Amino acid sequence: MARCAAVKPDGTPCERIVGASQKYCYAHNPDYQQARKRAASKAAKRKPNRELQALKSQAAQLYQEIHSGKVEPRVAAVLIQLTNTQARILELERKFKETEELEERLEALEQVAEDESGGQWRGA
Repeated sequence: MARCAAVKPDGTPCERIVGASQKYCYAHNPDYQQARKRAASKAAKRKPNRELQALKSQAAQLYQEIHSGKVEPRVAAVLIQLTNTQARILELERKFKETEELEERLEALEQVAEDESGGQWRGA
């Protein structure tokens, strides 16, 4: 059986089996690089954010501790303020990442437009 000809980032050879007419597996085939990038981007957007899940868990735990009397309401109020601050930071990070991705896509489109027009295209 033929194996993928690629070398993994850790220096070990890829061990995936490929078809007789293929040199690389899907994960290493340069022809599928853009498709892999798009799929990874979509997957990253769909996965629940671990930090967000941690905040939800902390809030649920805090609720239980307030309810049971382990944490005073005044202390809990400060902890909730900190949780809200963390949530706002996560939202800002998401917006920043989204803006960066859109800028990269726009630059790529501008480059394609310039290449197709022989260097005459000028974006607004």
